[in-house]
Amino acid sequence: MSKVKVMDEILANKIAAGEVVERCVSVVKELVENAIDAESTNIKIELIDAGIKEIKVTDNGIGMEKEDAVLAFQRHATSKIYDEDDLFRIDTLGFRGEALPSISSVSKVELITSTGEVGTCIHIEGGHILDVKPAEARRGTSITVKELFYNVPARLKHMKSLYAELANVTDYINKIALSYPNIRFTLYNNGNVLLNTDGSGSLLKTIRFVYGISLAKKMIEVKAENDDYMISGYISLPEIHRSSKNSMVILVNNRVVRNTIINRVINDAYHSYKPDNRYPVVVLNISVDTSLVDVNIHPTKMDVKFSKMEELTSLIQTMIQNKLKEINLIPHIDSNAIFKEEEKKDLIKPRYEEVTLQLEREESTTKIEQTIDEEETPYIVNDKLLPKEEGIDKEIKNQVEENEKEERLPEIYPIGSVHGTYLICQNELGMYMIDQHAAKERVNYEICLEHLTHPTHLKTDLLFPIIIELSNSEFVIMKQNMEILKNMDFDVDEFGINSIIIKSHPVWIPKENEEAAIRKVVELVILEEKNFDLAKFYDHIAATMACKMSIKANDLITIKEMENLIKDLRNCKNPFHCPHGRPTIIFYSKAELEKLFKRSGF
Repeated sequence: MSKVKVMDEILANKIAAGEVVERCVSVVKELVENAIDAESTNIKIELIDAGIKEIKVTDNGIGMEKEDAVLAFQRHATSKIYDEDDLFRIDTLGFRGEALPSISSVSKVELITSTGEVGTCIHIEGGHILDVKPAEARRGTSITVKELFYNVPARLKHMKSLYAELANVTDYINKIALSYPNIRFTLYNNGNVLLNTDGSGSLLKTIRFVYGISLAKKMIEVKAENDDYMISGYISLPEIHRSSKNSMVILVNNRVVRNTIINRVINDAYHSYKPDNRYPVVVLNISVDTSLVDVNIHPTKMDVKFSKMEELTSLIQTMIQNKLKEINLIPHIDSNAIFKEEEKKDLIKPRYEEVTLQLEREESTTKIEQTIDEEETPYIVNDKLLPKEEGIDKEIKNQVEENEKEERLPEIYPIGSVHGTYLICQNELGMYMIDQHAAKERVNYEICLEHLTHPTHLKTDLLFPIIIELSNSEFVIMKQNMEILKNMDFDVDEFGINSIIIKSHPVWIPKENEEAAIRKVVELVILEEKNFDLAKFYDHIAATMACKMSIKANDLITIKEMENLIKDLRNCKNPFHCPHGRPTIIFYSKAELEKLFKRSGF
């Protein structure tokens, strides 16, 4: 008797659900993507207990006829692709035909849909269709998923807390709203509004709805293209950064994707503009011919592969670096933020306590603050009285444009210092404070880096050559990468079995610590092997040397020395940050100073 049997459809769907439906956010993602593919302009997501009890997604899309609605719950039934060639030119968010059957196999589902005429209502439990009947319905689709994983207790047992599930759903809806600013998204949990965009088509306005007004004003518009890729979106000023990569939103043809290479390239483009362990807020949409990108890698469709990846990463890095070099990056101190921060927290906390308990403090506040009811009072921008909504958006746009137009580092004049650490300077615009160590570190860093990357090939001969003994595996790697050391101006050769000998070294190696420094370089080359990046290595060396060479806090300097330091800082490629990403200078405008001392109205 044959032991091999074909699974029945319900069992196959439950197995598929293990990949497609991992948690509440997986259900929301699949249903929202179907709504977008159905040409919806208004999508409402309603959750009960973060979606564990109920998820309801309602749209105003094209809807389905009765036959299509029933067929949609069969595995691999789809209207997105028809033949093998379509698989290589996917321009819809969904295409596998696995989502609805997988979801319905582990929950109780009610679907109401209509093309504008007679509607259809379908009830399904555990993958079994219980009822199909006509229904009164407007054009569009409403699908309700109840008791997720009710028939898979092992999966239900390992669901995370309500707060964790809600945080994941909120994060996804935020990102898909940024992908489609022309669609209005509304997200509710237990009747509370967590997100409400306007679908106006403005990405900057959507950033405001997702992250808040203050962050939206700190965004910079970027655009770039080559023969294969076109990139557009917004990046944050370096003073705005987060503790995780989650705020780096990458879109490919409006699809939210994950790509560690692109994330690393973006973060590298901000190198020395911010701390290395912090990440910028970025929303970038990559437009590319569908034949050059493969989204058919994983059932979640979040991972993608690009053709011509090097051209894409080079375009992104150059675009961000050029934009950061063009603009004024001096942080402005906002007195309104100083006075109103506590007031803002008091307003937000009581109403949305369940979310703020879990989401990161700095991010959750900006995401949720937009849901607070506010009176529709007029808003003043440039001395003009505007309706509140229009006024806020006008102010954000003005601030973004101002960020891009300001002179990089204006003429400033030192008048003294505080605690021998911070220089106090002024001009007609206001007051500037400079961290003397960070500023001198930036100046020295660029000098050191210039010498390292454009070497004179000067060497220092060792009176006693240094012999470094390695393990046999390390020696094999070192032999393959000996040219790296020679290109760095080390005089190095093999010496007996599993050993190398260093006879001379470049002049930048610190005196009295030559052997320790050389051993460190050798260890790094062995560790990185083919991934050893000489440019990054020189950058690290330059930053280390600059820190040790610079004046320290509490070192008193004269006014003349202050003027020379400011002059050198103005000549730097990036005068706004030390090599480690800390700010060198901050700015108090004259207006902000008057507010702080209550010499003008708020």
